[in-house]
Amino acid sequence: MAVEILESCMDGAGRPEIHCTGEGALLVTARTDATLQDLATAGGFAPSDELRQMLVPSAADGEDRAGILAMFQVTSFKCGGVCVGAAIHHTAADGLAALDFVNTWAAIASKGVDEAAPRPWLDRTVLRARSPPDVRFDHSEYARRRGGGPKTARVPFDSAILPMSKTQLDALKAGGGQGNKKVSTFKAVVAHVWRCACMARGLAEDDDTRLYITADARSRVRPPLPAGYLGNAIFRASAVAKAGDVVSEPLDAVAGRVSGATARLDDEYVRSLVDCLEQVGLPIYDTDFGWGRPAFMGRACLQFSGLVYLVPGPDGDGRLDVVVAMEPKSLARFKELFYELTKGAGVLCMAE
Repeated sequence: MAVEILESCMDGAGRPEIHCTGEGALLVTARTDATLQDLATAGGFAPSDELRQMLVPSAADGEDRAGILAMFQVTSFKCGGVCVGAAIHHTAADGLAALDFVNTWAAIASKGVDEAAPRPWLDRTVLRARSPPDVRFDHSEYARRRGGGPKTARVPFDSAILPMSKTQLDALKAGGGQGNKKVSTFKAVVAHVWRCACMARGLAEDDDTRLYITADARSRVRPPLPAGYLGNAIFRASAVAKAGDVVSEPLDAVAGRVSGATARLDDEYVRSLVDCLEQVGLPIYDTDFGWGRPAFMGRACLQFSGLVYLVPGPDGDGRLDVVVAMEPKSLARFKELFYELTKGAGVLCMAE
């Protein structure tokens, strides 16, 4: 991470590229009179700009930080609690790679170098564009939008964390389908979120709605990427449907649309996408610097309205936290529907 991010001058596109300067990452220490309970009471650790400004360093905090790849802030709370805030540039690592990096750092701090595993795998040649590039699919999720307008404008939004207990998850999966078709927890919750979003936003039945999904390609390429791969292996897939279909179809049918979007991400498709380009099983609560299991781990802020990610609960009891950003009016309705439809999944999610 001891590198600098600069704009490429090779193709005139100004794309970011890594220069290994060896100047090091940024580490900031801070103290606050607040307690962890204060944060939990105020917003339940829901992502917000205020939380980011308090706990995570930013390039906007100073021009000398603009090209830094990784920035960390260690904040000591009045109660004795500690928060490690991290900002790692996506040019170097996706979310899983960044988490592996922090977990390795924590293992070294608490157990020593010999106990840190897996070690970061730095060889990027295992997932890079071929020469010459061979694009075999239409990668519409990565098409560049032309011009500005409402689609590219920043829409004001609020954020919330909506916990789902194992009992609620089991009820959602059991009551949301017809027949004996099994639906994974991830696909069931994603389908449920898609439906609630369509209803909360008041979309008309014939409105087109697109669901974007991020998928990890580490196990999808052949051979699979090495454990500890420090790079970007997260790709977007999407499913398109009429809002009326998403709302009226059984949950397992909507989940099938999600499956269809991710199923095509095989080795051939991923490598075609790499040429084009030239949030459930993450171990987020395994990070232990020697202080014990984290009380909370997640994003400090979300980037845009409509962004949702799923993370395991902190206690390892099967709970799943759904973190969502949405326009304030729609979010209020979304939260109502989120639990209402879970309770009545066997009735409300069925199509005639």
